[in-house]
Amino acid sequence: MSEQTIPDVRGRGSRAPGGPSSAGRRRSLLRPLLVVALLVVLLVLPLYVEEFWLRTGFAVFGAIVGAIGLNLLVGTSGQLSLAHAFFLAVGAVSYTYVSGESGGLGTRAALRGLELPPVVGLVVGVLLAGLAGLLFSPVAARLRGIYLGVASLGLVFIGVHLLNTWEPVTGGFNGRSAPEFSLFGFTFGNSDPQLFVLGVPFREAERLWYLGLVLALAAYVFARNLLRSRPGRALQTLRDSEVAASVMGVNVQAYKARVFLVSSMYAGLSGVMYALSIGSIAPESFGLLLSIQFLAMIVLGGLGSVGGAALGAVFVTSLPLVFLQFADVLPLVSAPGEGGIAAGVAARFLYGLAIVLVILFEPGGLAGLAHRFRRRGRDPGGGDRPGPSPGPDDSPTSPVPSDRPARGSNST
Repeated sequence: MSEQTIPDVRGRGSRAPGGPSSAGRRRSLLRPLLVVALLVVLLVLPLYVEEFWLRTGFAVFGAIVGAIGLNLLVGTSGQLSLAHAFFLAVGAVSYTYVSGESGGLGTRAALRGLELPPVVGLVVGVLLAGLAGLLFSPVAARLRGIYLGVASLGLVFIGVHLLNTWEPVTGGFNGRSAPEFSLFGFTFGNSDPQLFVLGVPFREAERLWYLGLVLALAAYVFARNLLRSRPGRALQTLRDSEVAASVMGVNVQAYKARVFLVSSMYAGLSGVMYALSIGSIAPESFGLLLSIQFLAMIVLGGLGSVGGAALGAVFVTSLPLVFLQFADVLPLVSAPGEGGIAAGVAARFLYGLAIVLVILFEPGGLAGLAHRFRRRGRDPGGGDRPGPSPGPDDSPTSPVPSDRPARGSNST
């Protein structure tokens, strides 16, 4: 009998060097190395790329934050919401009003602003967006599915109306400029103070890139840890069955309120980053189309997957900007006013087609596709080996009771 099959005294067979356990260890080491490599690339990228890519990257980072927040609400807890644009508007307008200046020239003389530090405006924008979500949560706790979607859609129309009519705060139809962001005297909106790294001047685009990277990374890590915690498992149980969640001790109404609060705070931060990205706020920027774009992000990336939401945000946000940048060389795509298909319209066609293909062939989205390749790599022979334990980005784990059942929460 060979040494590989001789059982040890504890009744377990010895594994030969280089066997399945060695392959598993190699795979477990490969993923952290890939993450570190990606972070290094993102950190050194501003030293080598043009300003267009850095500004596109900051817009993508803002979209990643908003997509992760919406995925916590829709993908993890199963609550359909079309009001994400409204909560982005709350964050953007709050930041602009709290940190903006009063007065101006001509019709701008009626503008009002508190002129507080931008970091205060950012915090207030996030908190007010969370408060708006918390105020709407009692409605969300009593509705499900398409009824919740229609009710949340009303917030978007209310938000657009307020943006058009509340002129001293929002600037009305023409909007108003967003104040530059600064932190402890270090400005991100201009080159003051001057900063050079390896001979490369770090101007507005480079500074905003690192600001967006830090905020998006913090949002990603928080969401991942949330899904690994008891509240995260309770939300996954809530998505599968509210009755089962209530029986197992999950306070359904309380958790619906909490996830709306967290998702709205994510949206508020995304709204602040959106205002910083384009330099202004305007009513047409926060309409229904924006909510639909965020839904497209999480569907393409994979419902319930934090990493998938980030990938979907990269695809949906960067595509129109890249098309516009290279409209002169892309077939059928043209710059605005030159005939042909506009860059934004072409991008919507493309990610609309991608959504159809995802729904038909890979409902798990980009995250599901990546998981399929990983599973195929673990079992190249196609045998029936047991798969890996599901993580926070995969199918829900066994629910853990976290609260006493709420009275009247056993909705059907």
